[in-house]
Amino acid sequence: MTATMTGAFPVLQRGERLPTGIDYLPADPEHVLWGRLPCAGDRPVASVAPGERIVVDTVSHEGILDDQGSDPVAFFGRYGVAGDQVLQDAVEITARGRRVAGDGPHVVTGPIAVAGARPGDLLAVRTERLEMRAPYGVISTRHGRGVLAADPELGGAYHTFCSVTAGPGGRWQGSLPTRHDAEPGDGPRVSFPLAPFLGIVGVATDTPGRVNSVPPGPHGGNVDIRLLTPGATLFLPVQVPEALLYVGDPHYAQGNGEVALTAFEAPLRAELSVDLLPRELVAEELGGVRGPFAAGHGLLVPTGLDADLNEALRRCVRNAVGLLSAVSGLDERQGYLYLSAAADFQISQAVDEVAGVHGELRVADFALDGVPGPVARRILERAR
Repeated sequence: MTATMTGAFPVLQRGERLPTGIDYLPADPEHVLWGRLPCAGDRPVASVAPGERIVVDTVSHEGILDDQGSDPVAFFGRYGVAGDQVLQDAVEITARGRRVAGDGPHVVTGPIAVAGARPGDLLAVRTERLEMRAPYGVISTRHGRGVLAADPELGGAYHTFCSVTAGPGGRWQGSLPTRHDAEPGDGPRVSFPLAPFLGIVGVATDTPGRVNSVPPGPHGGNVDIRLLTPGATLFLPVQVPEALLYVGDPHYAQGNGEVALTAFEAPLRAELSVDLLPRELVAEELGGVRGPFAAGHGLLVPTGLDADLNEALRRCVRNAVGLLSAVSGLDERQGYLYLSAAADFQISQAVDEVAGVHGELRVADFALDGVPGPVARRILERAR
């Protein structure tokens, strides 16, 4: 499947078509970790100051893992992808082979030092722009981790190759065959809209060793919140000096729950901006809110994370109550009742050891004149 055959775009190789005036971090083997996340003591591979932007390349793990042959040119070649349409950074990362058995599958780019960031600060990471780097990708289930992994018909290890095609109005869409046993290019297909986002956005953990890339946590990481499309901001509690930001697990589309195991996994170039909210004000205004949360597209997006999905929901609701109290002036009991009538709580993902739930709270529902504190005002600015 070449770009000419599909009518889609050519691959975006390392260093091509870069914007001017913004620092760039390629996904070279020296700039990524595979299967583990940065921790205290890791050295940054780039730096950015609050208020600045950085362009970061990401690479998908699909097509490079050992159970797929550890050869992305051969893997994607089986679906008609020419060798020059495979990302060279993915080829180099695979050849370097730094992933250890038992580690997560994800390739993360970073860490990036954020000047002046201190533990207890909130790092605000806004996705300004995303660009698809290849007109194809993969959806898979394996490792016994899909929601129906124990089902004799739907469990197991298998995948489907997805292509990007032009849809109505010139918008890109994903396309896959209706039959799993179809030969590449044969038979009817199903199409669906794309909404690219980064599944992993996080800060380094305050641990002596690097933690597995699969479970999300207070550091963010593999939160898999599909609302984190361009225009959305993820707020992360800084764990170590300079934050040590990283990104990865690029997705072209994902359904809430990510039930089979993966989304439409495919590589992205991200333009990100960062800001810092000081810990003194964060503690004063958001003392009851735990873990990462997001704002954007008219929504406040609290999260709840736990191995037990019911507990993840409880944590998300509690965080939603605290976030509402901080930004709207609602007392907690009124906020709890409001949430029951007017907010949605979604399963972000149920397949990553620690389940994720996120809320969707409309900021338009509140009269927000005279919001009490500077942190609340800055969060609301990102939500609108």
